[in-house]
Amino acid sequence: MKYDSKNLVPQGWLSTTIDEVANVSRHKCNPQDYPELPFIGLEHVEPRTTRIAGFVPASEMRSTANYFEAGDVLYSRLRPYLNKVVCPDFNGLCSSEFIVFKKSEDVSSKYLMYFLFSSDFVSFASHLNTGDRPRVDFEQFKTYSFPLPPLSEQHRIVEVIEAEFTRLDAGVAALKRLRANLKRYKAAVLKAAAEGKLVPQDPNDEPAATLLKRILRERRLKWEADQRAKGRDPQKLKYEEPKAPNTEALPELPEGWVWATIQQVGDVQLGRQRAPQHHSGEFMRPYLRVANVFEDRIDVSDVLEMNFTPSEYETYRLFDGDILLNEGQSLELVGRPAIYRDEVPGACFQNTLVRFRVADGLMPEYALSIFRAYLHNGRFQRIARWTTNIAHLGAQRFAVLEFPLPSLNEQRKIVDKVEELLSVMRFTEKLLVFNIKRAERLRQAILRDAYAGRLVAQDPNDEPAAELLKRIQKARRQRTDKRTS
Repeated sequence: MKYDSKNLVPQGWLSTTIDEVANVSRHKCNPQDYPELPFIGLEHVEPRTTRIAGFVPASEMRSTANYFEAGDVLYSRLRPYLNKVVCPDFNGLCSSEFIVFKKSEDVSSKYLMYFLFSSDFVSFASHLNTGDRPRVDFEQFKTYSFPLPPLSEQHRIVEVIEAEFTRLDAGVAALKRLRANLKRYKAAVLKAAAEGKLVPQDPNDEPAATLLKRILRERRLKWEADQRAKGRDPQKLKYEEPKAPNTEALPELPEGWVWATIQQVGDVQLGRQRAPQHHSGEFMRPYLRVANVFEDRIDVSDVLEMNFTPSEYETYRLFDGDILLNEGQSLELVGRPAIYRDEVPGACFQNTLVRFRVADGLMPEYALSIFRAYLHNGRFQRIARWTTNIAHLGAQRFAVLEFPLPSLNEQRKIVDKVEELLSVMRFTEKLLVFNIKRAERLRQAILRDAYAGRLVAQDPNDEPAAELLKRIQKARRQRTDKRTS
């Protein structure tokens, strides 16, 4: 390939500026004057795809809009949406947060669109401003270098870009289907674990009914010991037995299993409320909140502190093996659980979380599998209650929820099998995510080649870009003269 040594572009091309080749439309209008036209907002443009995901009738809009015609290029000027660029094939209105570039007979609209979509330009534009929701104006990037090829080559470049992008889109769609299938398979594995269908039962195992009796007996003995430690006579106090489940509407469990309630097989505790009086004090300690608890993962990248007195610390401190569940969350994520593994030593927890501490005879990892099954099959959603726009699990509602209890030996087998299957899925998902991201890198590599003149061969019979630019400039002068005459 031969290059123009002066402009560092292929021969026949010209290095110019966006301002030299693009015309910005200033056609502001009232949507009510165009009720029959479609309206495109930022939310209707898919990021990183140059696709329009939908629109609404202009009659539904009240604020000022921009008018556009088929073939115009709409470029989002609002960070962080600088990669939202589309070229509609219909007339309509769009948000004033779009810069509208008018279609031209001399510059391919899609050639311009893909240039504005390229990572090099997006990176440049994203550094033009700082602040809260800053906007990028045309005046700020109009002098940005623009590689102008002959018009025929522009069309060839766009044709190859779209062919390559179509292949990438098909590959990404297939990868996303596989991710969705993995999600369903994970839910199926957890469901099988909760129903006793993941591993075979062993008739020689201790029956779960016997295990539950022992858990309940030890629970009462611990309560009596706690009362004596406080100087009280447990014989003179009433012990509140945890409620057993109503099994009439529950499915039948495998032989050797038994239905319990969550409060029968462990301790349930709601976290401490965050309040101004706790923001400082003598006993500042780290605490976890919803932002730290993801499914099967504790995120410690943003851990806050508040004051917990020694007595509060005893109530709200976390131990290795405690399970934390989102108490207040969006409905689909309420009850999202993870095991605390002492990631933040000495940590407590806020009342946006519920802590479950297993009794002896119950494995935390098995309990986590059941809670993850409930997260995916909607059981937590069905007991949640709404407050404003947040769903709440409810510590008491959670405590009386049914819990399928197998023998301790079978718990171990289930935990091992779940980990074996989910570890394969985690590895597979990492590969899928890697390849989805790789497809995005390939997309940008195609654009880099396109605007460096490496995507298609140059044709010496094409009209040189220098002549094309002269024609663009002549047409611009004629429009200016017409407006001023």
